[in-house]
Amino acid sequence: MPDASGMRRMRDSRNVLGGPLQGCSDRPATGFFRDGCCNTGDEDVGSHTVCALMTAEFLAFSARAGNDLSTPVPEYGFPGLKPGDRWCLCAPRWQEALGAGAAPRVVLAATHEGALDYCSLADLKKYAVDLV
Repeated sequence: MPDASGMRRMRDSRNVLGGPLQGCSDRPATGFFRDGCCNTGDEDVGSHTVCALMTAEFLAFSARAGNDLSTPVPEYGFPGLKPGDRWCLCAPRWQEALGAGAAPRVVLAATHEGALDYCSLADLKKYAVDLV
């Protein structure tokens, strides 16, 4: 179901603030299920639950850590990410980036409550783009 921004959200999924999970990105299509949301399930062993705003610093960090998110992989329909793109990151990777001083900003309304198994709400709030 689209929210006010036209993004889809998964029915009954909650964000880290306790509200309905909002969409993260349809362009590029993100999420473990590639439905635009950072929804998760038992099959998502990486916990792709943090809706993050990509930065050059984080993309470089991720490549150094063994996950090159910048390079397109056409055979998997992956366009490659660039700074400014929103992407559902694995919560443990976001936490690792935080410890390395390279954590990207996050969209709390689009970050699944499952991220709290790996990240503190206080840390996520420090990096939030959607708190007033």
